[in-house]
Formats: sequence, C-alpha cells, structure tokens
Amino acid sequence: MIAVIQRVSESAVKIDGVIKGQISLGLMVLLGIEDADTNEDIEWLSKKIVNLRIFPDENGVMNKNIQDAGGDILLISQFTLHASTKKGNRPSYIKAAKPDFAIPMYEKFILALEQELDKKIETGEFGADMKVSLVNDGPVTIIIDSKNRV
Repeated sequence: MIAVIQRVSESAVKIDGVIKGQISLGLMVLLGIEDADTNEDIEWLSKKIVNLRIFPDENGVMNKNIQDAGGDILLISQFTLHASTKKGNRPSYIKAAKPDFAIPMYEKFILALEQELDKKIETGEFGADMKVSLVNDGPVTIIIDSKNRV
C-alpha cells in the first residue's frame, strides 16, 4: 500500500458536485492498493498514519500526532499511486489492484483507521470521479509505502 499523507487546514471531496467528505484540521490521505497487500499492511499503515507526529506543539515543533492535535482524516482511494512510468509516456497501472480485491481492502483500511483514531473518518467513493480540494498546511506531505517498512 502506498499512502500520500498531507497535513491540511481543510479538505473536501466532491462527487457530481456534491460534497461526499469534508474535514478541517487533519490529514488528507490518498491510498493506493496493490494485489500484494495484506491485512498486515493495513494494520501497520493505519497505525503509522495515526501516530505520525507531524502537527506542531506549543513551540511550533512537529511533535503531535493527529489525536493530540484533535484532527480528522479524509481518505481517498487512488490507484494511480501505483503508476509505472518506466516505459513510454503513458503510465501503466498493472500493479494497482483490481476492484474485486481493492474495494474490500479499502473498506478494511477505513475500519482500521477508525479503530486507531477512535472516531469515524471521512472518505471519498472507490472508483468514482472525485474532485478533491485541500489547503496543505505547512506544506507537509509524507509518502509511505508499506512494502518499505523494514
């Protein structure tokens, strides 16, 4: 699994012009799923995201996690994170999981994040044409690949 995590002061996702998910202070997370992903990847990555200390403390040092900061999470599925650009100019998405595998993994990831965060998270809709907006705070953007954890 690949996650692009952005600390935001606000973020929203619209589908057909209607807001599906919206947060103020928190993390907007783009998630790419591949066939090699397992429940272990879900558990490790969800814990890593919730415990990342990327929010400022009273001294302005990034020392607080999302729970300490009182923030929320907006999770968006994004298969294009697994794009291969080695050959030619048209990316290949062969590594990205097909919906029959990716949707259940995405749903498990939502539940894992909610359990770790101890509250409901906001989401997009798997496979939908989504319009995502955000104000990146900092800016702070972190990329984590669960296959590079060792």
